[in-house]
Amino acid sequence: MQNNLSLSGNLDKIFYKKLKKFVVFFNRYKWKSVAGLAEAYKPKEVEAGKREKLQETGRCVQTKRETPTFRMLLPPPNITGNLHLGHALMATIQDVICRHKKQLGYDVEWIPGTDHAGIATQVVVEKKLCKDYSLTRQDIGREKFLREIWKWKDDKVNNIREDLKKLGCILSWNREYFTMDKTQAYAVNEAFIRLFEQGLISRQESLVNWSCALESAISDIEVELLDLKGPTQVPVPGYDKNITFGRMFNIKYKILDNGTEDYITVSTTRPETMLGDVAVAVHPFDKRYAKYRESDGVCLMHPIRRQLIPLIFDVDVDPHFGTGAVKITPAHDRDDFRIAKKHELNPIQVFSSKGFIVEDHKEFALKPRFVVREEILQKLGEQNLLGAISDHSMQLPMCSRSKDVLEYMIKEQWFLQCQQLGLNALSEVQSGRLQIIPSKYEVEWQRWLEDCHDWCISRQLWWGHQIPAYKARCNSENAKEVWVAAHDEQEALMKALELLKSIDISITRDQDVLDTWFSSALLPLSVSGWPNKEIKGHYPLDLIETGHDILFFWVARMVMLGLVFTGQTPFKKILLNGIVCDAHGRKMSKSLGNIITPQQVVDGASLQDLQKEIEVSHKAGILNDLETQKSLIGVHRMFPSGIPECGTDALRFTLCSHNIKNHFINFDVTECYTNKKFLNKIWQAARFIAAAAESLEISAKVFEDFNESLLSKWDLWILSRLAHTLQQCRESFENFNLHFATAGFKQFFYNELCDVYLETTKNNIKLKSLDGYVQCSILCICLRSALQDMQPFTPFICEELLKYIPQPITLDVCKFYNSTLEAEIEAILEVCEQIRQLKSRSQISRKHEPYLRVYAHSLKALSILQPHLSEIKALTLTNTVELRLLQNNAQIHKDLTCYSTAGYMCSFGIVTNKLYAEEKEKAIPQTNVNNHKLSKLEKELERYSTRWEDEGFRKSASSRVQQKHFQKIQQLKSEIEKIKTMI
Repeated sequence: MQNNLSLSGNLDKIFYKKLKKFVVFFNRYKWKSVAGLAEAYKPKEVEAGKREKLQETGRCVQTKRETPTFRMLLPPPNITGNLHLGHALMATIQDVICRHKKQLGYDVEWIPGTDHAGIATQVVVEKKLCKDYSLTRQDIGREKFLREIWKWKDDKVNNIREDLKKLGCILSWNREYFTMDKTQAYAVNEAFIRLFEQGLISRQESLVNWSCALESAISDIEVELLDLKGPTQVPVPGYDKNITFGRMFNIKYKILDNGTEDYITVSTTRPETMLGDVAVAVHPFDKRYAKYRESDGVCLMHPIRRQLIPLIFDVDVDPHFGTGAVKITPAHDRDDFRIAKKHELNPIQVFSSKGFIVEDHKEFALKPRFVVREEILQKLGEQNLLGAISDHSMQLPMCSRSKDVLEYMIKEQWFLQCQQLGLNALSEVQSGRLQIIPSKYEVEWQRWLEDCHDWCISRQLWWGHQIPAYKARCNSENAKEVWVAAHDEQEALMKALELLKSIDISITRDQDVLDTWFSSALLPLSVSGWPNKEIKGHYPLDLIETGHDILFFWVARMVMLGLVFTGQTPFKKILLNGIVCDAHGRKMSKSLGNIITPQQVVDGASLQDLQKEIEVSHKAGILNDLETQKSLIGVHRMFPSGIPECGTDALRFTLCSHNIKNHFINFDVTECYTNKKFLNKIWQAARFIAAAAESLEISAKVFEDFNESLLSKWDLWILSRLAHTLQQCRESFENFNLHFATAGFKQFFYNELCDVYLETTKNNIKLKSLDGYVQCSILCICLRSALQDMQPFTPFICEELLKYIPQPITLDVCKFYNSTLEAEIEAILEVCEQIRQLKSRSQISRKHEPYLRVYAHSLKALSILQPHLSEIKALTLTNTVELRLLQNNAQIHKDLTCYSTAGYMCSFGIVTNKLYAEEKEKAIPQTNVNNHKLSKLEKELERYSTRWEDEGFRKSASSRVQQKHFQKIQQLKSEIEKIKTMI
């Protein structure tokens, strides 16, 4: 092919005929002028005005029956605040999946919504009320307080909706829900009623997690374990000073045995609970207490209550904990509750709902629990019953919402029996009907569900779904009481009349509300229209994607309830992502000051802006004084220069660049800003290609009867790399390894399209040669194809750039994959890389007019290198390239400024002008360069040789791998020999 002919000159007749057949003019394709593309990528300008269009893209429409469907539910963000990076990760992953499904022709239904978040929302609104008006919810009453929360809800839902739209999410907004709207409320009540009437929900007394500050039961997920390495001052709500935890107290319990002065010393970290002791327990095989096994019914005197309690033997006692003897307080400890049940010991309540000592313990009645601790210790000391006090590492359970020290309390609550439901959910995974990705979480699934304890579903709150249960009481002499479940009072009355067989009945609705997770567990059903509509076509979902930390609390419960009401799992696959941490792998928290929001990353924020937002949260009552102080210190340490503007696309690309299946995902703002620069690289490539297409009038032409023989090896190579990248992208979606797709796009755009192929085309495009036309068309194909496949990840920039890039040819890119050709071009690129490195070390630039001489080590190498000289020239930024067969090593040194080897195929030297000689003192000496390279090559040879000699490698590696390994060893030996000769 001729390389240097211009269309403006007198063309050779044969060339003109070929070109005329190749290019056919018509005006069907309308592309924007390149003048519309800004000089640099500016995210705000690119994203402006596109979000409204995205909303229409996500709108759910009626489609033909044969169109495949894909349904998914966005895990509803809590209305406690705006979106955080964890939400952004989930929303981005799901949006990328939905966009990909749309590209494949699916009708996508992705349902958005928000969660009322009972405890969390009530706490944050109470804080705001206290901060703004110095009032509590009790001061204003339930009705007014709920009105305040509904106002809060409206504000926060709008913010969350806007945040999701700013992220570019193509949600089906016409299906949006709130977990306490009328449709949801009816479904929740109906579910409770059905479960109650099936006998799966019942009211019973049992041990629950209790927050004294909230005066409510709380979920396991709302319990944080505070790791203490020893004595630690912990702030507790309701106390003027911090309370010390992390100490072990030894307390003597006197044995009553014929008047002897014998004691058993008990170890405890919570002496204030000893008022509820019902026994002292030791391990049956603990030799220290073996003598008491022979005694019949050993009793001890309780040091405070002065009552007898038994000594019991139980295998659940840890003999290595303290003295090996522990007090059993079933009313306030899970393990003790279980042991007491085995030994038929009745619990004794110590604390009230507010954390005060109950009136039964008259000496300490109505006093705060941690004040009583000190009084008990003082009294024990006075009686010489307090032994050693030692430092102790422990985990202190805390309420994550109120920051109160958790208590375990025996309370009458509503419970859902989960044992059989859990086994049913477990069976779905074990049978393969339900898939968990990654599969490592199947172990966690089994651990939770094979012995699933009853679920406490009631909460003593004002905000939430009021439990649809009514206590009906017969007003006659027998005063019989029953509980009924109903949608309203009239229905409840009818059910009570039937049960009590009396017309003189009074009914009262339970004031408690349901656990937030109960309504969340019904979402796949309730958003599908259950129980009022036919849910076929909307249920089950195809996929649920969420964080692995709520696998049991949400996902498993959705499966359990879905099976109960439909016999079907609510989704076919479960995809779990990791927890977002900061760049140092620390969880994001107020105390570290490392919490950043998606919008801060998208828009950028100065240090002053970040500090201002913390102050706003403090004024709103969301952060207390200590949290505010820590946050301000932390944010100054993490972001002394603020957060640079990155844009939505860079944020999305960065989030997907991590392996989402990892347990933790470390988010680094610096990495996000680097990805913004990557997108700018694509932007600049698009500007060049669009300008080239406009200059060559490609925008108004298509290629007819396209002949692949017109393509050079480099054209075929870039198409092969494109085919590989697109295949890698497809596979990444199939396996949910999105980071493989983002890595593939970076490799293709950075290292192959922009830094290599595009550079080789510039001269031909400038000359408007036939090669230039072909190469410009290939550039258009590559950019359009890659942008289309990258669009799910970076929708804004891709949509913008695709408007400017014509599509002159439609090619089946997949068929161009050619591993043999890729290996050949890779060898040439390695030669170019070695030349560029030496130029850089020697500080040779264009002004030195570098003249490159390449010395092929063999005739075969000469034939491989010969066709690529123009590309070598373009990629090494040299003025001229001369190729010779190496006859004698001495010829390399003649007139050369610098020289070295460029792999096993060739050596090379560079000649420069006189200007370089004047500046030569700055460059690294030639001998040093080659000595360093020799050392590096010898280490690499040693590494390959060691592996080659390994018997395990020879047995396990395939013959193809071994052959490549041996070939690499020979190549290294050849290059080492050449460079030694040079030195």
